[in-house]
Order: sequence, then structure tokens, then C-alpha cells
Amino acid sequence: MFPRTRVIPLAGAVIGLLAACGVPPQPLPTSPAFTAPSTAPVASGPAYPAATLPTAVPTFTGFPTTIPPYAYPTTTVAPTTPPTTKSPTPTPSHAAKCATAPTGAQILTLIKGKPGIPTEPLRVFDGPFCSGTWSFTRVEVTGENADETDPLLVISTGSGSALTLVTAGSDVCIDRVQTEAPPGIRVLACGF
Repeated sequence: MFPRTRVIPLAGAVIGLLAACGVPPQPLPTSPAFTAPSTAPVASGPAYPAATLPTAVPTFTGFPTTIPPYAYPTTTVAPTTPPTTKSPTPTPSHAAKCATAPTGAQILTLIKGKPGIPTEPLRVFDGPFCSGTWSFTRVEVTGENADETDPLLVISTGSGSALTLVTAGSDVCIDRVQTEAPPGIRVLACGF
């Protein structure tokens, strides 16, 4: 085989490959304006007008040099007035100090040696307060341990030799005090 006959099939293959690629790419337009294709009417739909893009480029002018102040909305709150009527169940005032019996000494004698009562020396801190036959007294420990203990609250009924201990401790708002004690004693013991 001659060298020419080998080149002919090779040239034919190259031409076939180039022909299969299609049309070579067209150069891009250099104008910033866009031109729409022709607006020839289409048989199946309405015709649209040609669109053109603006050719001017917007310019940036920068930020404003002053910023306007923000106005916060204001609200007005109407003043409230206290109710003109009183509560249907006002808290009663507490009992007054006892005019006669029981005395502080009688209360200390009544609680001495009872279970739960401190063995240290005691003194009447406040009271006794009386309402009817009931009394309320605050007792405290004296001496070295005085700052370490809570006051001892004592509620009793009767007077003289008929003086009876109802309850004693740091919380004396028991059922009997809530239901049977006069309001002035209940306020001191329970707060209501």
C-alpha cells in the first residue's frame, strides 16, 4: 500500500469528525444593549412587543451623612384608684396585753417541764396577750444559747389555778386555735 492511500482514510475521518460538531461558536456581542429576536407573529399565539433593556448603569451616591432620630411610640397609663369599698373579711386586730391574769410568771410555770420545752432558763419576751379566756405569749431562751433558738410561742386558756396549756412551740396555728380561739389570738398565732 502506498503512503497516500493511508492518508486519505485518515483525512476523511477528520473531516467527518469536524462535520459532526455543528456550527462553530459565534463571537459574543460587544454592545451592552440587548436586541430581541424578530417579533414575527407565530401562527399559534399572540405577538409580543420587542423588549429592550436600559443602557444606563445606575450610580451609587453613598450613605446619608445624618440618620434621622427614631421616634418611640408613647403610651399613656391611666392612674389607678384604690377601691372605695373595704374587703368583706378584714384582718382583725390582735389581742391586747392582759390587764390581770395570766401573768408572765404564770405562763413560765405552766410550760416548765413539759415535753418539747427547752430546759435552759426562759423569760417572757412579749405578752401575754388576752382575748376572752385565751392568752398568747412569746417566750425565749436566756443565756448562752439565746441567739441559736427560735422564740417559743405559748397559747393557753383559763386563768389562775384553771390555767391550761393549749399548745407551745414555734408553730402554734393548730386546728383548735384556728377554729376555737378568739380572732385576736388567732391573728397572733396564725396571721389571719
